[in-house]
Amino acid sequence: MSVLASLVAAPLARHEVVDTSDVDLARIVGGQLFRDHQLIPGHDHAQFRARLRSATVGGTKLTYVDYTAAVRIATAVPSDGFLVHIPLSGRASVTCGRATVHSDPATAAVIDPADRLEMTWAGGTPLLIVGLDRSRVEQHLRTTLGGSLRRPLRFDLAMDLTTPAAQAWLSVLELLVREVSHSADPPFALEQLEALAFQRFLLAQPNTYSESLADDRPAAPQAIRKAMSLIEDHAAEPLVVEDVAEAVGLGVRALQAGFRRHSDSTPMGYLREIRLRRVHAELLAADPAHTSVTAIAARWQFLHLGRFAVQYRERFGERPSVTLHR
Repeated sequence: MSVLASLVAAPLARHEVVDTSDVDLARIVGGQLFRDHQLIPGHDHAQFRARLRSATVGGTKLTYVDYTAAVRIATAVPSDGFLVHIPLSGRASVTCGRATVHSDPATAAVIDPADRLEMTWAGGTPLLIVGLDRSRVEQHLRTTLGGSLRRPLRFDLAMDLTTPAAQAWLSVLELLVREVSHSADPPFALEQLEALAFQRFLLAQPNTYSESLADDRPAAPQAIRKAMSLIEDHAAEPLVVEDVAEAVGLGVRALQAGFRRHSDSTPMGYLREIRLRRVHAELLAADPAHTSVTAIAARWQFLHLGRFAVQYRERFGERPSVTLHR
């Protein structure tokens, strides 16, 4: 199953906001979720039925929108974040500012919050709309680059969802959608997931900082040694790569390039290795009558036990329960 097919199969069923044939009610609710707008059904207006489902995960709002019939949407009201419109089927024409894109399941539209927006959605065009909080994306970008932003962050309107970089972003998005679709609780490792989603989106979609993000000049060896020491000292804490980069005064890209050059790893790969070693040592020393694999793994931030078990066996050649009961 493709990533997009997985998204189609999990349309936020637990998070229904409205299911109505009332156009005015649909417009009002849509305005609350996004920004005030006109909503005008097309010639097949008798088929109009609005299904809106929405959930917010950190700085990301996931919204499933299906109007069944063709609709025209227009607004000049600014919003406070970027919106990525992903048709799950069908097609849409999107004009944002002076640019226009014809959107379908292979081509998303990335809406700038400041631009005037006009859209025409064909009947049978359900969308997953991903709202990205502008301030949090910009903060992530500042941390990644290790400095201030000297010009506004702007994205190209058309997003090719078939590229490897876009597929990598969609895979994180699919995980978020699946988690919130099947659980009322926030996803495990929310901060790490959000940071990964922001990073992959910034790398996947051309923007005013793409050239800077592509700069892979590595950090000096002493900075990498400092980062390694910090990771070792704080491995039991919920670290993300941005925390490490900020603590040692580097941008994320420079930190990652430095790790690749000087340790043949990545910051998060090194963190995982340290955590696995610590878990292994604790399991060897523990009394199975008084503790469990789950408790020890959780203490070292392994919150997805199935994935942890696979990583542990690959690293040490046996199941963690075997180590515990030696």
